Amino acid sequence: MSERDGIFAGDDPFEIARAWLAEAESEELNDPNAIALSTVDANGLPNARMVLLKEIENDAFVFYTNYGSAKAQEIESGGKAAFVMHWKSLRRQIRVRGTVTREEGPQADAYYASRSLKSRLGAWASRQSQPLSSRAALVAEVAKITATHGPSPKRPAFWGGYRIQPVEIEFWADGAYRLHDRFVWRRENPTENWNIQRLNP
Repeated sequence: MSERDGIFAGDDPFEIARAWLAEAESEELNDPNAIALSTVDANGLPNARMVLLKEIENDAFVFYTNYGSAKAQEIESGGKAAFVMHWKSLRRQIRVRGTVTREEGPQADAYYASRSLKSRLGAWASRQSQPLSSRAALVAEVAKITATHGPSPKRPAFWGGYRIQPVEIEFWADGAYRLHDRFVWRRENPTENWNIQRLNP
């Protein structure tokens, strides 16, 4: 019997990740695609926040945000990020570390256009991570943007995607007596082949 039978089986970690996410979509009540994204600021202090993963590509994980946000500024500065997806219902998690590049072409335009009108207008109105005098000021800005951009706003240049190309992906599943199953896929850079190891729980 192979070490990686069952939920760990396969030669492509992105296929495994997609399969786990698809299973979570039928089990998790809220946001099965939520990830805890970690970056590091200019002083080396880590930062973490929840964002929604929007796509698992053949070689990358994609999410979207405001390029003026703290997370975006830290990504731009360091070029690296990490995240964890955890599904309590399945008692599984995926950890990812890698390099990051922007996605600001047709793919970003298409995703932006697929969002609700309120979300699209909100993306224009929010100066993400900047000080805000009051909620009323934000609501007023949304009204102003609505009057300016109408019912079909284009994607703002300051809003788009980030693509994380992993150098490490770890799959974790809960085991009896805390003897969890962990497999890590590692490579020196995104162009190399993966090395796969089982880890102690």
